[in-house]
Amino acid sequence: MAWVLKMDDATIESGLVHDFDASLSGIGQELGAGAYSMSDVLALPIFKQEKTSLPPENETKNPPFQYVLCAATSPAVKLHDETLTYLNQGQSYEVRMLDNRKPGELPELNNKMVKSTVRVVFHDRRLQYTEHQQLEGWKWNRPGDRLLDIDIPMSVGIVEPKTHPSQLNAAEFLWDMKKRTSVFVQVHCISTEFTPRKHGGEKGVPFRVQIDTFAQGDTGDYTEHLHSASCQIKVFKPKGADRKQKTDREKMEKRTAQEKEKYQPSYDTTILSECSPWPDKAYVSPSQGASPSFSSTPLSTYTPSSVPDSDSSSPNHQADPGSLATSEQLSPTASIQDTQKWLLKNRFNSYARLFSNFSGSDLLKLTREDLVQICGPADGIRLFNALKCRSVRPRLTVYVCQESPVVERHGTNENGENSISPGLHVYHALYLEELTAAELIRKIACVCSLPLGTINQVYRQGPTGILILLSDQMVYNFPDESSFLIGTVKDELGEGLHLILK
Repeated sequence: MAWVLKMDDATIESGLVHDFDASLSGIGQELGAGAYSMSDVLALPIFKQEKTSLPPENETKNPPFQYVLCAATSPAVKLHDETLTYLNQGQSYEVRMLDNRKPGELPELNNKMVKSTVRVVFHDRRLQYTEHQQLEGWKWNRPGDRLLDIDIPMSVGIVEPKTHPSQLNAAEFLWDMKKRTSVFVQVHCISTEFTPRKHGGEKGVPFRVQIDTFAQGDTGDYTEHLHSASCQIKVFKPKGADRKQKTDREKMEKRTAQEKEKYQPSYDTTILSECSPWPDKAYVSPSQGASPSFSSTPLSTYTPSSVPDSDSSSPNHQADPGSLATSEQLSPTASIQDTQKWLLKNRFNSYARLFSNFSGSDLLKLTREDLVQICGPADGIRLFNALKCRSVRPRLTVYVCQESPVVERHGTNENGENSISPGLHVYHALYLEELTAAELIRKIACVCSLPLGTINQVYRQGPTGILILLSDQMVYNFPDESSFLIGTVKDELGEGLHLILK
């Protein structure tokens, strides 16, 4: 006879709960009610290690300087990417120069000026390597224009702003950190000018606006690097940046909320992020000299050691001996092998394979547009100029005459007797390839047979006979084909000469 135990569902559930409670009844009794606390848990080694790895709040270092570009960032930039700011060509944009030093930080800068250099450069490393060729090509297409300018009337707190003819993409100025300082910059090059034309439109290359700040050293020059920062920009034709910003904003509005989380918000201003200083050997036109210093006297720029030695005042003179090879014109009768040698000698190595079957005649038949399309704007223009051996027009022509030597012109009077007419001054033409005081003085010394080392100061005679110290800016503003009589005055110590341009 089988016995069947019948139990209802409530009885079974009650028993299971009782057994489960009993099995857990001893857990936690060893620690006691007051033994479990978060402070004991946080004292474990793993949490101690994580805590010590965080930098103390007072050790967080802020850069001593901060530069803020007053232009909105694009909303179409992903979270972990660098910001991108759109600018209009030729429009003035404010860059605020901020002193973020803490009390006692860099006390040697108190009550002193610092120098900052602002420049527009390429963002892509590939273009940085060919910066010289790229900017030379731009200069050829836009003669007389600059890539970057300072809007001096709108700027606040800057002193001695300078733009040098040889550095079309840079400008420099002094500023006092105690005062409110804002420099307004204008970028004149657009991003698509450095992009080879492709089917279906062009995509502009990004630039960078970089600011390097220097302190005054023991020699009086601003050479001690303090801080550098930059930001990524793209430059559009007038009002193009506003349209691009609006387009990006409309695209972001169409994205889902989840997709929007992957992108940065658009900020009203752009903070330049810290970076390495720009190399000293930045782009300088081969026909131009070094950047002028802020020295109170230009005497150092007249010394023979700082001026290339040359006896030529011709506009086509090249001081670099290596440049002679590049001036050799390719002959139409040159064979394929001779054409290859010519390309290598003139630094067109990367295109030797492309023109491997071209003779001299074949290469010379290509038009400027053909070469630009094949080699890109920079190298295409350079190759076209090398093939045609185009002469460089002087940037400034000046006529000078030494005051003392006078050529007397002899003639015959009515009686057939020899007579002497009033003195005739003979002028020399000086062709300046760089608009600097040093270049002008070097060529004056050459035509007047004056040792360059004996020239101490050079003045220009101004209104009412006042003497004005010759400077780079003065030479830069000389009208073309200006003429001067050159007077010489001995130095007070009798160790040299002063020149006076009358």
